[in-house]
Amino acid sequence: MKKQVKNAINPTRAEDYPEWYQEVIRHSDLAERSPTRGCMVIKPWGYAIWENIKQVLDNMFKETGVKNAYFPLFIPLSFLEKEAEHVEGFAKECAVVTHHRLEKGPDDGLVPAGRLNEPLIVRPTSETIIGDSFSRWVSSYRDLPVLINQWANVVRWEMRTRLFLRTSEFLWQEGHTAHATRDEAIVRTKMMLDIYEKLAEEYLAIPVIKGRKTASERFPGAVDTMCIEAMMQDRKALQAGTSHFLGRNFAKASNIKFQSAEEKEEYAWTTSWGVSTRLIGGLIMTHSDDDGLILPPRIASSHVVLLPVIRKLKDRPMVMEFTESLAKELKEKFYGLRRLEVEIDDRDIGGARGWDWIKKGIPLRVEIGPRDIAENSVFVGRRDQKHNNKTSLERNQFVAEITTILNEIQKNLFERAILFKKENTIKIDNTGGFKEFFTPENREKPEIHGGFALSHWCGSDECESRIKEDLSVTIRCIPFDMENEKRECIYCGRPSTNRVVFARAY
Repeated sequence: MKKQVKNAINPTRAEDYPEWYQEVIRHSDLAERSPTRGCMVIKPWGYAIWENIKQVLDNMFKETGVKNAYFPLFIPLSFLEKEAEHVEGFAKECAVVTHHRLEKGPDDGLVPAGRLNEPLIVRPTSETIIGDSFSRWVSSYRDLPVLINQWANVVRWEMRTRLFLRTSEFLWQEGHTAHATRDEAIVRTKMMLDIYEKLAEEYLAIPVIKGRKTASERFPGAVDTMCIEAMMQDRKALQAGTSHFLGRNFAKASNIKFQSAEEKEEYAWTTSWGVSTRLIGGLIMTHSDDDGLILPPRIASSHVVLLPVIRKLKDRPMVMEFTESLAKELKEKFYGLRRLEVEIDDRDIGGARGWDWIKKGIPLRVEIGPRDIAENSVFVGRRDQKHNNKTSLERNQFVAEITTILNEIQKNLFERAILFKKENTIKIDNTGGFKEFFTPENREKPEIHGGFALSHWCGSDECESRIKEDLSVTIRCIPFDMENEKRECIYCGRPSTNRVVFARAY
């Protein structure tokens, strides 16, 4: 009889992927649902990941001349109404403030009172309110470019929510820039997308496809939207970052004008770009397994946990002294932009202690007992390997090699994700094969279906919408690196020169 494999997370990915995702979040102590509808509480282990993402991005932004600022949470309704396509795109997601105080009502309850003269929108995004400031800051070409970023929360009143992936309130950064020329704005749009690609691949260890959104998938009011798309372990796509060339649309709506070098009055060219805490959801779904969270070291909440093994009370002083001195030594080392983050867990809860840290995804677990101390060594487990695969290392060797080990883990996670994406990305050139690829009941193994289909598209909105309606599949992007070739549209058979990425998506 085959031995049954026990997992820390149930159900497993194969059994119920959506529920597995929620259980990973719960067991790893990343976040929990809030009493406020559709919102979440990000707990310290989860918020540390966001802080690390923020540190990496903030440094990369500032290297390109971007400055941080902050703008109001509340946006007057009239501001959103200035850009018709923009307000239409966000209207259904807006939370609206109509009153400014509460007063006692019947039955001693509280009721809204003091109706506002103009409703305020809780920001779904800040193009219009930032555009208002830009209109006052810019009067000459000498004032340009304006390169601004804000770290903030936004509200989009979602009907169906899922922790990190889609919540009514979430954290993000939104960059906004204004330029004197069209070319300069387009260069900035591409530059910020390159930064997001670097964050995803070099820090989150998530391989992405870089490309352009179709007209129907563009940011409301944008001339062009560029994006990075990642594949999750259920073979669905996740939009991991976007950068928008807004043309002069928002400049005209917000009256952002400047006197050119030729002394002509012109409207500025603007961009906006952003990523959010959705990246943490992508991190979970790219790397984690049926034992819990797996964190790439460069973005991990902490790098290593020291687990003193104390079976006799008399051994405690010796073991803790060794553990604390090792922790001090490790904390003096740098890994990337920050010092090594070290946890010490001396709880007396048996084997559950090690499993807690496996489920939390910490890259390295280090056991320290009297026998290890006698040999001046440590017992090391890596999260990118099986939980029972541990190695004894001499203490000085471990200290000297810890950053190398962390880099190996980072590299392994990225290579695994690249292989998974490659194995589940396929060129499809016939309609039957395309439909079968996205239809589980037509496959020998229904639980394994879909992925990224690289297929031709004629460019028509009609074909795009019919594919979405028939198969719940969307065009994720038109890849920048795809070669032009003359073929036929996967759906209607009309001429096509480009392959695009089709997938189901979050």
